[in-house]
Amino acid sequence: MFHYFDNAATTQVRPEAAQAAVEAMTGEWGNPSSVYAFGSRAAGLVKGWRADVAGALGCLPEEVFFTSCGTESDNWAIRAAVELNRRKGKHIVTTAIEHAAVLESCKELERQGYEVTYLAPDHQGRISLQQLEEALRPDTVLVTMMLVNNELGTVLPVKEASRSIKRSGCPALLHCDAVQGFLKVPFTPKELGVDLLSISGHKIHAPKGIGALYIKKGLKVSPLIRGGGQESGLRSGTEATGQIAALAAAARLGKETMDADLAHMAALREETARRLTEQVPGLKILAPEGAPHILAVTMPGYKSEVVVRYLSDRGVYLSSGSACHKGKPSHVFAALKLPKPELDGALRISFSADTDGEDVDALVEALSQAQKELFTSLS
Repeated sequence: MFHYFDNAATTQVRPEAAQAAVEAMTGEWGNPSSVYAFGSRAAGLVKGWRADVAGALGCLPEEVFFTSCGTESDNWAIRAAVELNRRKGKHIVTTAIEHAAVLESCKELERQGYEVTYLAPDHQGRISLQQLEEALRPDTVLVTMMLVNNELGTVLPVKEASRSIKRSGCPALLHCDAVQGFLKVPFTPKELGVDLLSISGHKIHAPKGIGALYIKKGLKVSPLIRGGGQESGLRSGTEATGQIAALAAAARLGKETMDADLAHMAALREETARRLTEQVPGLKILAPEGAPHILAVTMPGYKSEVVVRYLSDRGVYLSSGSACHKGKPSHVFAALKLPKPELDGALRISFSADTDGEDVDALVEALSQAQKELFTSLS
């Protein structure tokens, strides 16, 4: 028995998604590009699964392109946007708290001669719209801004950014990494005003190895992978039908229960924040407002990696930041300019619809005990 609080890293695959994958791999397992009936049936299924994902996302099926993960979607979107606008300028605007998939892509473009402006958050991880407006220039070709920060849970002003870009008159396309926002906060790409938007399956109870990129209808992006012409010629390669089926099932069912799931997670987040501040003296909430599934806290004076291991030994699993950091200091927490004791003690607690009151009881008890037992060695 364990208590899992690292849903921002990955979620448990829901049974319906796993079953959908099994059926796709053992039943209608034909190649969707084959012209005979067995392949045509598979192609028809892929078409239906694309419609399911589009329905959950709130866009047209022809605007959804399957990828292997959110990282691939981010990389493709950024590269496609700057290539599309290559004659209009070489300036990019992003934030200092983006996922590594975005930041590393921007750094590579800097090495190629692009100029990147990194918007800094305030001490609670919020990005100022005024900062963005001041950063926009006539040669700004891309703004890439996540919807929900993966370590703090803060919701960034993507919709407002779209309006600011239009008012400024600059040619920038708007990309949004919505990996932590999809089915966690209500939105559609049209409501946000984005041109490109990334999602990932394993954050919504689908398997790892599947994601998607929303490309606004009419946007003529270049192919990511050339070959047999799959994904409307933009991402060639035989479709991963098992993973696509699972993503479609998770997205469809997640959309159906979204309102109840968000209310459940919001209540758990509020209860957890209240109980931890009451029962773990000195613990601070880093970002009080945000998406319902992420709660960032700090235990000043304690090393987060030691606390994470202590809790793990007791069957309580959480993290000290994004799993992509692999133990390295979090650039997101560092961007908040926290005092060193608070930075060292930062922890991320993340919920899912499966998290319950017993899990919260175990978490509160484990952190309370950690404070008592680890205090002497870490004070």
